[in-house]
Amino acid sequence: MCGFVGFVSKTENKKEILNRMMDRIIHRGPDMAGDYIDGDVALGFRRLSILDLSEAGRQPMTSEDGNVTITFNGEIYNFMDIRRELEEKGYSFKSNCDTEALLNGYREFGEDIVYKLRGMFAFVIWDKKNKKLFGARDFFGIKPFYYTKTRKGSLLFGSEIKSFLEYPEFEKAVNKDALRPYLTFQYSSQEETFFEGVYKLPQAHYFVYQNDTMTVKRYWDVDFEAKEKPFDEYKSELNRVINESVSAHRISDVKVASFLSGGIDSSYITAALMPDKTFSVGFDYDKFNETNYAKELSDILGIENVRKLITADECFDMFPTIQYHMDEPQSNPSSVPLYFLAGLATDHVTVVLSGEGADEIYAGYEEYNERPMMRKYKKLPGFIRRAAAAVARKLPYFKGHDFIIKGSGRPEDWFIGQAKVFEEKEANDIVNPDFRNAPTVKQITKKIYDRVKDKDELIKKQYLDLNLWLPGDILLKADKMSMAHSLELRVPFLDKVVMEHAAGIPSKYKITPENTKYILRQASAQTLPEEWVNRIKVGFPVPIRFWLREDKYYNKVKEYFMSDYAKEFFDTDKLLALLDDHKQEKANNQRKIWTVFTFLVWYKRFFVDEK
Repeated sequence: MCGFVGFVSKTENKKEILNRMMDRIIHRGPDMAGDYIDGDVALGFRRLSILDLSEAGRQPMTSEDGNVTITFNGEIYNFMDIRRELEEKGYSFKSNCDTEALLNGYREFGEDIVYKLRGMFAFVIWDKKNKKLFGARDFFGIKPFYYTKTRKGSLLFGSEIKSFLEYPEFEKAVNKDALRPYLTFQYSSQEETFFEGVYKLPQAHYFVYQNDTMTVKRYWDVDFEAKEKPFDEYKSELNRVINESVSAHRISDVKVASFLSGGIDSSYITAALMPDKTFSVGFDYDKFNETNYAKELSDILGIENVRKLITADECFDMFPTIQYHMDEPQSNPSSVPLYFLAGLATDHVTVVLSGEGADEIYAGYEEYNERPMMRKYKKLPGFIRRAAAAVARKLPYFKGHDFIIKGSGRPEDWFIGQAKVFEEKEANDIVNPDFRNAPTVKQITKKIYDRVKDKDELIKKQYLDLNLWLPGDILLKADKMSMAHSLELRVPFLDKVVMEHAAGIPSKYKITPENTKYILRQASAQTLPEEWVNRIKVGFPVPIRFWLREDKYYNKVKEYFMSDYAKEFFDTDKLLALLDDHKQEKANNQRKIWTVFTFLVWYKRFFVDEK
């Protein structure tokens, strides 16, 4: 787990610029630094040593013939299989790390190497002979990758946007099309980031940069195709697949531990891993501390549980730092405890396993399920429900309006993922005119839904979350909050082999009248106590609603809402009304307030504090 930076440019002082860019991301790799410069191409690397702790694993790494150089962030879990295949073809190896297997894999297979990989990764390869940059991002977007092109034609790329701030030609500006959708989604939902002209390489895509031209191509996609088999057969297979994935994800030359909440996902991973330690955090606030569940399971499994209670003061004090590490504003409240959880773990270990991804691939969210009344309604013929929904969409809001829309069986008409903060009209109403011409929520989701237009309702919801919510929210905070503390976080559920197995499981086994992600719960019963198997999903609750009604924290947020820079983006009278209504308990505006507050904290950190 590391971080890289780089550029293709005719600028002078390349090494000096590269070093400054590398220093910006030293938290991603405090153990070692390296650079490579060849003409216009400059590659920089910060290393966090996990595999092959010797100098042999140093990056950037160049092939024996001097023609190919790589910078790589992540882990390739099947690198030994690739290595053995390459050794049979005559390749020799100087190290025991996955980087060299990836490097030689490119020499042998070219761009097709991406089809052989299993793991989490973002990498860039400089092919000197063909004057070509080739790079890729993993299947789910576990590892970040950003790029931009300056007005003078320089290409910049790296693991974190903040490294671009050290490049002399980079012009820092807010992307006006990012704000309004963010207020609804709570995260940056488009390829162009909050920094104008800076783009994310999408998950499961690779790029080729040659002759000043960038070509981006998707190389993998989830293929949901149900395969009918008995439930018990799927249950046994699932348990085997998960345990095999955990085994692959434990490969390391340093100790591996796990995060543990009270939920089934991290509990299942922990029981399969059986580490020496687990880590948990909660809040020093009534009913917002679930660390007792983690401690209880750890005791049952005979594992030491290390835990911490977080205070409101700690959260508000560190929030600017959290948003700095995030690179883009992201208002999921769970980012805050995750930051402290990673800090707790890094005092003990360098690698942790966590349970991200299970809800998306096994259908664990409440929005995937249906209440008994909806189940009855859906016994009506589809054409009747769709016609009723078409009429409802044209009418003013009435009681039962949303029920009829959702009952159409067409999630593309209403479902935008696991977060919906401001309705689009509300967002349009509070932003200033310059920010109202952004893409609509429907335009953002449509291009994803179009790829699964013939699938069932559950699959459409899962597919949208896998392509929007998961990389934009869940995995972004997982990577940025762990790497802020130089901690490698691995996610065994988000494995290509696990996903391909899960994609064949019929929807009827995932969602039942009894519970969500039913098949996963039943499979986990082979290793977890029954109480954990059927526990209701609670997420990572944060007491923001109560904090914002205390004078101290109300005033902290109010100061941001009344600032001069807030007026550049918002109707601040309306922001203050949201805040006051919440404090006076006239409304529960916690998510709306926190989402605006997050953006303003991010903006102040990058555009006010850092000129």
